[in-house]
Amino acid sequence: MEKLMIAGGRPLIGTVQISGAKNSAVALVPAAILAESEVVLDNLPEINDVATYADIMTELGGYVERDGSTMRIDPSRMISLPMHNGLVKKLRASYYLMGALLGRFGEATIGMPGGCSFEPRPIDQHIKGFEALGATVTNDHGSVHISAKELRGAKIYLDVASVGATINIMLAASRAKGLTIIENAAKEPEIIDVATLLNAMGAKIKGAGTESIRIEGVDSLHGCRHSIIPDRIQAGTYMIAAAATRGNLLIDNVIPKHMEAVTAKLLEMGVEVQELDESIRVIGKPEYTQADVKALIYPGFATDLQSPMASLLTQVNGVSMLTDYVYSNRFKYVPELVRMGAKIRVEGRSALIEGSKLNAAKVSASDLRAGAALVIAGLTVEDGVTEITGVEYIDRGYDHLVPNLLQLGAEVWRQAE
Repeated sequence: MEKLMIAGGRPLIGTVQISGAKNSAVALVPAAILAESEVVLDNLPEINDVATYADIMTELGGYVERDGSTMRIDPSRMISLPMHNGLVKKLRASYYLMGALLGRFGEATIGMPGGCSFEPRPIDQHIKGFEALGATVTNDHGSVHISAKELRGAKIYLDVASVGATINIMLAASRAKGLTIIENAAKEPEIIDVATLLNAMGAKIKGAGTESIRIEGVDSLHGCRHSIIPDRIQAGTYMIAAAATRGNLLIDNVIPKHMEAVTAKLLEMGVEVQELDESIRVIGKPEYTQADVKALIYPGFATDLQSPMASLLTQVNGVSMLTDYVYSNRFKYVPELVRMGAKIRVEGRSALIEGSKLNAAKVSASDLRAGAALVIAGLTVEDGVTEITGVEYIDRGYDHLVPNLLQLGAEVWRQAE
């Protein structure tokens, strides 16, 4: 095991390239199961979750070839094997195997998802969708078994606009008989990305990115080549880090429209943000004003950026309020920031954050985005070295983190625990 060491106090200056979206990749790789010939995915992030998914695809009988950010997947010889434990336990997004295997083979047996531990991820809306399509769902010793002699289109209203459920139903419905309509669908850009891939494979999907998605099922899907959209959460993390360190950073390979909620909040605080065609420049200032930030479903401020934003809010004048309306228990990282000298009080879904100077400390990441928050906090510390354990969580979502930070002027390194 390793820990991340940060000697902070240096502004981030330079250019950073944003990789493909993690939250797209973990759905696009299993989506390839639905095809009957080779799928090529470009701009894949080089993260642990993608590597784990490659191993899962191989375990299911697929042929996977990886070359940097490109992955070739030949699913033609895949079979639906029960996956109770093992690799699926490493992934929060392993549930996408359910929709993909169900659509291709009519059955799937998958252990409950693993990954980050900040809050259990219910799959009731996924199951509701599968059952509406005609599948039978049972729970067998912690694994979900789904089977259907034939999937038939249906009108499905999601009680919660869940990204995972929207994508999972879309995967299964792509090869169902007839028309499926998903109402109250989630609108995140990653859903559009998955629909774009499926349509390139021969699916008939309309309305992705709106609250109503229409899927006309087809008998078979074929291979294609697809380039993944930039990672808006990674981009937002670097934007926030640039502001927190009073840096001057060009974040390249982004879709500025996806970043509007972050940009608006940074501008409100007094950060200079310049939007270009496919990049954003963030220029930090000596002083920032307090802000109230509410994490909401897209296009609101992303819950995945709530933790990093908390670190920035420790660097502003006055008291800010940070509220998460998506997850009720996403403040497990707060005691670690307090260990570094942050003045934070959690009240239900909200945290009151008073601007304060942070100090070096030994802290531990409890999940992916909490890890990003601790990295940003460590970068602001002027004296001493911050030690962060739980680096395996950070590696799930941020590829080339240390090399990127080094080229931007930070003093960071990995060290054995």
